[in-house]
Amino acid sequence: MNSLLTYIFLGISLAAPVGPVNAAQLDTGIKNGFFHAWIFGLGALAADVLYMILVYFGVGHFIELPFMQTLLWLFGCFVLTYTGIENLLTLHKIEVDIRSGRNIPLRRSLLSGFFMSLLNPLTILFWLGIYGSVLAETADAFTENQVMIYSMAIISGVLLWDLTMAFLSSGARRFLSTTLLEFISVLSSISMIGFGIYFGIQAYQVLF
Repeated sequence: MNSLLTYIFLGISLAAPVGPVNAAQLDTGIKNGFFHAWIFGLGALAADVLYMILVYFGVGHFIELPFMQTLLWLFGCFVLTYTGIENLLTLHKIEVDIRSGRNIPLRRSLLSGFFMSLLNPLTILFWLGIYGSVLAETADAFTENQVMIYSMAIISGVLLWDLTMAFLSSGARRFLSTTLLEFISVLSSISMIGFGIYFGIQAYQVLF
């Protein structure tokens, strides 16, 4: 798991599941256009980066301990697998509410995205579990600069998905449908389960 594209894809898979943040970004884009949806996504990304920094400085010093590596891999395995399965089981709840509304200031979209992601329990679980697992994976094999590069690749994946969501919710509204969102959610859920299995295998190898 040492390819930049792999980490970019991991960032996309973390951002893609249809949850409260993505649903709100879709609604913002449908109501107010591309820039509002994009700014909303940047606000959510700012909260993600904040959690990544906290995890990096809080856990990085202990990452080389085998016990900590195993714990993080197991936590990442559980969070990814559980969330992926839960997304698959709740596909029937995905809806698209296309309504019109008045424009709001870009600053409000930015703050809405930031606080929605910051206070979303899944965001905390993601970055404590998955990013911690990534640190555990890369601590032994790579330098600190390489770890930062791979962290930026994850952020790039999240940013790429934010741009995609902004485009889908505004410029390509005619393509927005429940079927499309279900398809995206299925692909994302399967990829998350795959990453979860990978982290579980890593933990198993350390334990046994």
